[in-house]
Amino acid sequence: MKSPLCLLLTASVACAADLTVQIEPHWQDRSLPLAEMALKNEAGNQLSVTRLAGLLSAAKLQQLDGTWIGAGDWFGFLDVEKKQTSFTLTGVPDRKYKALRFDLGLDAATDKSDPATRAAGHPLHPDVNGLHWSWKAGYVFLAIEGRWRQADGKDGGYSYHLAGEACRGTVEVPVELDLRGPLKITLVLDAARIFSAAHKIDIAAADSTHSHHDGGLAERMADNAVAAFSILRVEPYAAAPAAKPTVSVASPGGVKLEIPAHFPQANWPADNPLTPQGVALGRRLFIDPRLSVTNTQSCSSCHMEAEAFTDPRRFSTGARGQTGLRNSMPLANLAWKPAFFWDGRSPTLREQALRPIQDPLEMNESLEKIVAKLESDSGYPLEFEKTFGSPGITPQRLGLAIEQYLLTLIGGNSKLDRALHGGAPLTAEEQRGFALFFTESDPGHGITGADCFHCHGGAHFTNNAFLNNGLNASDSITDTGREQVTGNKADRGKFMVPSLRNVARTAPYMHDGRFAT
Repeated sequence: MKSPLCLLLTASVACAADLTVQIEPHWQDRSLPLAEMALKNEAGNQLSVTRLAGLLSAAKLQQLDGTWIGAGDWFGFLDVEKKQTSFTLTGVPDRKYKALRFDLGLDAATDKSDPATRAAGHPLHPDVNGLHWSWKAGYVFLAIEGRWRQADGKDGGYSYHLAGEACRGTVEVPVELDLRGPLKITLVLDAARIFSAAHKIDIAAADSTHSHHDGGLAERMADNAVAAFSILRVEPYAAAPAAKPTVSVASPGGVKLEIPAHFPQANWPADNPLTPQGVALGRRLFIDPRLSVTNTQSCSSCHMEAEAFTDPRRFSTGARGQTGLRNSMPLANLAWKPAFFWDGRSPTLREQALRPIQDPLEMNESLEKIVAKLESDSGYPLEFEKTFGSPGITPQRLGLAIEQYLLTLIGGNSKLDRALHGGAPLTAEEQRGFALFFTESDPGHGITGADCFHCHGGAHFTNNAFLNNGLNASDSITDTGREQVTGNKADRGKFMVPSLRNVARTAPYMHDGRFAT
């Protein structure tokens, strides 16, 4: 719920805390599935919910003496489809409380106020909430819309919009809160109760609250809506750590790199310091198709910059049309990796850079011919001399230059990075995914996380280990993975755990690209 923060008012506040309120949309005892024709209300209507949105105002907390404190100019926007389902009250006086209260809807003056005066991003800005009825000079307080199965078996639509002073209501939730530190409370908004809490709503009798006189239907649904909220849980809320912005760090050779401050120190190669000349030469080599036998394929042909330096094809195709067995690994944060390739056969980037050039399934060219091609170029000899301080193009220098360029490919400014360090907050769905990702799976003790973080934790979302995540014997017949490097049968089917950096852009997934999503 995108909204301004609310400073609760009191005569004198020695200490204050934050209260985060999360609203979970439900249908009875389960999460609300949007747009699924799998729901049934008390009137027997089979339906779906495609939109559930509303405006909140006047948040208050009740003190133990029964008095309420709050600020009248607080507003919140709730939209399940847009995943805007939380708000934070800041500066709450450090004491105990026994209830939370807020209005579903707006007071008459605010309802009739000019929306053009609202700042961009304000919950009452029409472009933010989409709930302002300009021709009626007022707001929709709650909108619930969807599809329903009619008596003839066909699907029709329903649309209930609650507006006006008669539809404004107050939600009051008894809850014990000890705000000696930041807390998070989670409320359930049970959409089923909007159809049935105090009044049973039959969609077959009235599928809309507008375009005609509704006979008080909107008011009855408003009565239901304020009763649809209930407390689910209260838990400590860990405040985001202080922002650790991306910082400029000078590599050993003086090249400025934008490295996130929460990244661990990298093991830069002492014998190949990054220089502007070396990085530029490495990039030129990386995109030069003359490194292949047909002069048509470069390193960037299978590590495409637009695809986060990987290949969207399941298996990359070689210079002569050969098809490999593995999906190209993405290239990012390589300064922190202990080995390279899915099977870890190269301990350094400089060695890794030379292998695809010579591989018969890839660029299929000899290093001697590559050197000859580069020496015949009018620019390369001078570039190599400026980079390494003396004349000469060698395979070793070729690998060192590409290594310098690859070490500059750094990624660490995702939404999650920003959220963890005081930036953009995660949506409710993202927060749920975060909790699952970083929670162990131990059903015997009631812990039911997805347990992803053991292999994909840390700043780089990989432990850089070689693991078998469940490949069976038949999967490993043609590609035995790490075993090909070590000769150890215990390594059969093991591949390096990939980083999840840039994962939205690096499909298909797994060493053999078996998963498209």
